[in-house]
Order: sequence, then C-alpha cells, then structure tokens
Amino acid sequence: MIRKAETKDIKRIMELLHQVNMVHHVIRPDLFKPHTTKYNEQELKAILNDDSNPIFVYDDGEVWGHAFCQISEVRNHRLLQDIKSLYIDDICVDESARGKHVGKALYEFVRDYAKSIGCYNITLNVWEGNDAALNFYKSMGMLVQKTGMETIL
Repeated sequence: MIRKAETKDIKRIMELLHQVNMVHHVIRPDLFKPHTTKYNEQELKAILNDDSNPIFVYDDGEVWGHAFCQISEVRNHRLLQDIKSLYIDDICVDESARGKHVGKALYEFVRDYAKSIGCYNITLNVWEGNDAALNFYKSMGMLVQKTGMETIL
C-alpha cells in the first residue's frame, strides 16, 4: 500500500536516503559525500508537515520505498505558461526490494496524485551514469525535457 509518510517512518526513510546517496556517491564521488543523507531527521519532520512537499511511502508492513515530491506553480510569468508541476525530488526502493515493482507502484501513485491535484506534468532529474534509474523512468513513459551539462575545471 502506498500512503503519505508519517513521523513513525523517519528512521526507515533515513535508511533509504542513505542508499540513494551511496548510489550517487558511487557515480559522482567528486560531488556526493559518502555515508550521509540529503535531509536530517528534523528537516524530515518539517517536510512531513508541508503539504507542498508530500512524501509517499510503499508500506506492506515495512517501508520498502519512498517518493519525495515538490509541487510548484508558474503564474503570470513573462515567458512561461501558467502550469502546476510535481517534481520528484527523490525516489528510492530498498536494494532488497528492487525488481518487485515497488518503484512502479510508487511512480504510478505519484502520477495519479499529480493528476488529481491538477498538475500539468511530472519532472525529475537523473544523474548521468545512473542507467538503472534512467531506464526505469523511460519505461514509465517519461521523456527527456532538458539536458544539463558541465565542464569540470
């Protein structure tokens, strides 16, 4: 079952955040520090109380995955159309649950949630080299919206 995350889930979410960070650290150790997380427990508590940043978890008695979302709206912009978007800031399936359709269930739940609140689109970023994530999102029907580039000096 997928549900909105609660305070009781923080310990497990922190474990999943460690897994996500290590995936990124292995791909880009020049950018990502090992053995840390994007958020601490206090920051997670604040996010859990922010309706514009919902966190959803896949829970079948144990939390096997999460999806951190951020909702934003463009209004009266000189160049851009007025739209409401849902950005997937972080999605993770526990290493031991991968291949069991947890990620698909989370993504489809988030997609349906975004539709239900009137979003035009869902966006996210995938780091170059994270081929598993890229292939997963493509299999969910996502297309490249833009490409970020860099030169390391």
